[in-house]
Amino acid sequence: MSALVITTNYGIEQDELTVPVKALRDAGIDVTIAAVSTDDIRTLVGDEKPGESVTPDTTLDDVDPSAFDLLVVPGGTINADQLRLEATALNIARAFARDGKTIAAICHAPWLLVEADLTRGKTLTSFASIATDVRNSGATWVDEELVTDEADGWTLITSRSPEDLPAFTGAITSIG
Repeated sequence: MSALVITTNYGIEQDELTVPVKALRDAGIDVTIAAVSTDDIRTLVGDEKPGESVTPDTTLDDVDPSAFDLLVVPGGTINADQLRLEATALNIARAFARDGKTIAAICHAPWLLVEADLTRGKTLTSFASIATDVRNSGATWVDEELVTDEADGWTLITSRSPEDLPAFTGAITSIG
């Protein structure tokens, strides 16, 4: 089992990156962190306070989505807003869905899936501020700590915020 975590290099909510990565690795899952560049990933706490830096393993451009079983997209308002503008990130998400794999997104991260036109017909959750964007994409938005949707031949796992990390990490570490 292998997981790919994709992110920009700035603005990721610290715990939405570090907690799932640690949980996956503790579960014996091989994790690769891919960012826009090889520069350190500078996380934030609460979208404002500097968090820890994380060194990516590779870049989005150098990732082969077919080599992974699970895609994890951490949130953070700045990260999610910028990641959805990255054509490579959109293509990675589309490849996972096309290949019937699992995508897990937390907080603002479903913005990437909205932009990739992957949410239509799905039921999911997110940070409440993007609920309208999710609904406008043709999805059903619900206010729950964890939502798993298997419609359209691929699995989507979503959670609302860092407070939901226990449920989110439990779901992603039990795949496979």
